[in-house]
Amino acid sequence: MRAENAKPQGTRPLTGVIRRSELPRLELLRSFEAAARTLSFTLAARELFLTQSAVSRQIQQIEAGLGVPLFERRHRALALTEAGQVLQHAVVDCLERLRDATARVRASTLLRQVVITATPGFASLWLIPRLARFTADHPLVDVRISATTELLNLERAHVDVAVCFCRVSDGVGRPLFEETVLPVCAPQLAAGPAKPLRQLADLAHHTLLAVEVPQESTLNADWAPWLEVMGLPELRTRNTLRFTHYGDAVAAAVAGQGVVIGRLPLIAELLREGRLVAPFGGAISQRGYFVVSAPRAAGNPDAQDFVRWLIAEAQTPAAADVVDRVMN
Repeated sequence: MRAENAKPQGTRPLTGVIRRSELPRLELLRSFEAAARTLSFTLAARELFLTQSAVSRQIQQIEAGLGVPLFERRHRALALTEAGQVLQHAVVDCLERLRDATARVRASTLLRQVVITATPGFASLWLIPRLARFTADHPLVDVRISATTELLNLERAHVDVAVCFCRVSDGVGRPLFEETVLPVCAPQLAAGPAKPLRQLADLAHHTLLAVEVPQESTLNADWAPWLEVMGLPELRTRNTLRFTHYGDAVAAAVAGQGVVIGRLPLIAELLREGRLVAPFGGAISQRGYFVVSAPRAAGNPDAQDFVRWLIAEAQTPAAADVVDRVMN
């Protein structure tokens, strides 16, 4: 983290007070820049909406203040003197720097942005379907979502808010909700006449849909905790389809391709709509989602509003009703 008094890279330290008498007035420098670029007082005057004589007088004022000529007045032509070339380079550089700095300052006052990081599953299944409600109340706020399983340095990654997924005992920040997990699948798969899903042992005849978790040693990391609690750690199924992102595994389940560990309340809407069903009980809860605000969010009122909105959305009764119905 950069110290408060550290100077931004690419800038020179201020050496002292700049007296007004040391510099020509800005309007004179603008006239000089235009005349030096076009090598014509007439063209410079047309560009600046001045008269040719006004531009000529302004150039004379600069030359008088510097004590050297900046132009060679030739017959119907102008040429920069050596001093004029030196001043032109300096003036162009200063005006470009001033233009760029003005653009950056203007952009910083206009842009209202909140940067959020969350797991891909949380982002696609829970956050994005609800996000329109936040943007409707905050139409001027630019929301940027970084969906990743990586542990980010919030300050270095310029993130305002992080939704962390971890064991409840390891939770940091403000709790959003605990996760309840149990197997779910498409209704046509659960009620299939050949191999219906009525009891836990029936899983042996079906395809498991699993998500690969790089930090875990087992390829079925999302299934392992549930199978352990249910007393089925050595369960062998027909086969396994593995996915990088949880949202893809859920989509495969909706398509009837197998059974996935359902994470509530992430898939609450799919259960409510009947696109997924829980063929048997066995819901467990070990992990949860927590909201962490980066230090930079303290100066961002929109980020603070986003955190309050997240917590309010997590407390809506609809999602809790689905969890209670499945568990009971």
